[in-house]
Amino acid sequence: MNRENKKNASESAPRRNRTICLPFPQQAYDGIISDDLQFRLYIDENISQYPELFPPEAGAGWRAKDIRVSKKQGIVIRRIEIAGIAHTIRPSFVMPYMTAMTDDAEKVLFLRKFSVPFRAPAHVFGGDPMHWQRTEQSLGRNSVVGTTVRAPGRLPEHVAADEKHTRIGGEKACVATTVAEECVLGVSVAVSAGEDALKDAYATYKDEARNVTPDYSPETVNTDGWKATVNAWKGLFPSATLILCFLHVFISIQRVRRFSEWAEKISPPSVIADKIGKMRKNIATFAAAYAFPGAYRTSSMLDRLMRRMDRHLFNMQYFHGFISSAELCVRGWALILNFAPSNPHTVKKYDGLQSPAERLNKFRYHENWLHNLLISASLGGFRGHPLNPL
Repeated sequence: MNRENKKNASESAPRRNRTICLPFPQQAYDGIISDDLQFRLYIDENISQYPELFPPEAGAGWRAKDIRVSKKQGIVIRRIEIAGIAHTIRPSFVMPYMTAMTDDAEKVLFLRKFSVPFRAPAHVFGGDPMHWQRTEQSLGRNSVVGTTVRAPGRLPEHVAADEKHTRIGGEKACVATTVAEECVLGVSVAVSAGEDALKDAYATYKDEARNVTPDYSPETVNTDGWKATVNAWKGLFPSATLILCFLHVFISIQRVRRFSEWAEKISPPSVIADKIGKMRKNIATFAAAYAFPGAYRTSSMLDRLMRRMDRHLFNMQYFHGFISSAELCVRGWALILNFAPSNPHTVKKYDGLQSPAERLNKFRYHENWLHNLLISASLGGFRGHPLNPL
């Protein structure tokens, strides 16, 4: 999505997410929310324990504002005022905009990790397919970085980036993707694979990361060497070291292995000479990874995640609407992928840490993954500095 379209999309949304999502125990919720003293004690406890879920000014104090009952779910909702601005307190057991109970939506959205068409969970669990599609897309309004990364110290020093080619209404497009620590941290739709379009798309990751840490810059960025990708990242993060994935060239050479064997006793064809020349030309870019022990030397982790994206886009037959809805769709998918539980063998391997986001943060707010996602998305994930959500 280009910057102008992002601006247009954000203008139709609230200026900034003012909803604070907290892990209220559902059975005790009515007693806490209706009692002024219990409510104040609970909010103060959460500000002390989870300050990242609140605006930075919350530590200086807050005051109760008003109380109402949701017409959709019949749940009592309170608002508080922080630094003169009203914020809604929402329990994690109900979805944003009171569209559904979280435990009901969790089953549907878990299936979406595997790209199950919306009509299937709608048939099994009830509801309308479009309702569940809008529920998934609503997750995409949150900051992918701010929701996934709990604390500034967890922002990755090393990332990998590439583009997944796709279509919007039959027209060519691509999804600029940034990953680290098995998490998708940046996904933004670009109308082309040109330098300007990719720079606009990857700038979304930069904006969201710098909302967490204003001076953030990755140490290294692993790419496949596509010139437009390299130039886009150089323009966004001039101090970052660009590392070329050795695997891409290695695979290219393997494709002409038979020619190489045939050419052992004669001058090699130009196709082989070009590949060898390219590797020699970029040897410094390959070797740069050795100066950064934590850097990604190949794109294998990125490729695993993008294979999931490929299946997801194929199963939905790519994008059919506007670029803004395509953006929300792929961002919602990314957050589900980050927070939904991994297979039991992987969970056991990592001592009970259920998802890539939990393994990145070494922490979870709630045992249920969707509760954990919603709490992590308090204030839309934009908590550090005022940035407009999508």
